[in-house]
Amino acid sequence: MARYLKKGKPPNEIALEDAKIRQAVESILQEIGARGDNALRNFSQKFDKWSPKSFRLTEQDIAACYQELPKQVIEDIKFAQTQIRNFAQAQKDALLNVEIETLPGVVLGHRNIPVNSVGCYVPGGKYPMVASAHMSVVTAKVAGVKRIIAAAPPHKGKPSAAIVTAMSLAGANEIYCLGGVQAVAAMALGTQTIDSVDMIVGPGNAYVAEAKRQLFGRVGIDLLAGPTETLIIADESVDGELCATDLLGQAEHGPTSPAVLLTDSEQLAKDTLKEIDKQLEILPTAEIAGAAWRDYGQAIVCDSLEEMIKIADEIASEHVQVMTKDPDYFLKNMTNYGALFLGPETNVSYGDKVIGTNHTLPTKKAARYTGGLWVGKFIKTCTYQKISEEASLHIGEYCSRLCDLEGFMGHKEQADIRVRRYGTS
Repeated sequence: MARYLKKGKPPNEIALEDAKIRQAVESILQEIGARGDNALRNFSQKFDKWSPKSFRLTEQDIAACYQELPKQVIEDIKFAQTQIRNFAQAQKDALLNVEIETLPGVVLGHRNIPVNSVGCYVPGGKYPMVASAHMSVVTAKVAGVKRIIAAAPPHKGKPSAAIVTAMSLAGANEIYCLGGVQAVAAMALGTQTIDSVDMIVGPGNAYVAEAKRQLFGRVGIDLLAGPTETLIIADESVDGELCATDLLGQAEHGPTSPAVLLTDSEQLAKDTLKEIDKQLEILPTAEIAGAAWRDYGQAIVCDSLEEMIKIADEIASEHVQVMTKDPDYFLKNMTNYGALFLGPETNVSYGDKVIGTNHTLPTKKAARYTGGLWVGKFIKTCTYQKISEEASLHIGEYCSRLCDLEGFMGHKEQADIRVRRYGTS
């Protein structure tokens, strides 16, 4: 039976915080929906102390961002985008159009059609999340989206040069310096100066995730990607220092980011807890990571691999790093996760920044029913059918009887009129 050496906040406290977030987000969305740019400017001033003449960056603004960056930074951004583009292209190549004759004269098929317009949100208030520009804009571009707009909050009182450059290199058609719920609302609902989009994608804090949840239906979304979650699955083949490093490396995302150790070694769990305390004394981001670990961190000791699989699937974490003697056992048997990182040689940071897999992933147990952002999220698979007169006569007789069975007389007549016409031709 699993033993909890450390627990996070109780679920009822988290539920109360979530309720407050829902109410705040609903109010912001209503205001921007009703008053457009005026409300947008008020919220930007209130939350980001940012009220420029125009939220959309000009070509000159974007060029100035390029000029701010060292050549090596630009090369590093290009390298990361190449990895993400290559993997996204391989995923797209796996999506095939279909056309098949299922009966004589009956042709059915589907086409993979890109969404027409997408809004990509890139977090950047606390940290300039450059990689999120790659993950959303590059992937949408590979999918074939015609209009890609991107928004990120100001960083230290101005547009983040690195984020803007990454958005531009990735292929964004419009770039806005605009943050939080107000950015998501503007892209989804539209204002007097920003045309709305068909879909919103990208990670963010709990408020951004809640905004996407409330907007879903009016626009499409990729998934509910809120505060970062990480689960470390480890055994005695690794040490507490490595586990602590990888837990705190993700906890620094924000004070509400869960970090969980799941192990079958009580000694490893104890070593990790000690090492976390030690690293928090020297980690530059200890204030944030420490708060996340204090309120949301967990250490769980299991009796068997099977129990570890069971609990891991119940947690359904966004990131799952497996550092065990046989990491492929978890690849073969786990079913609920955003992304797996197999073996101590890799880590979540590689996936977050550069390796090529997408870092926009499901949180809050959404991994039970969806995977992360990928090129297919930007593509609609739409079916079609076409048949001959002879096939219409054949199918129509079945359809007529089945419509009659359900009492749909108008549907029945749609079949019957064709049976009458094609039956005498």
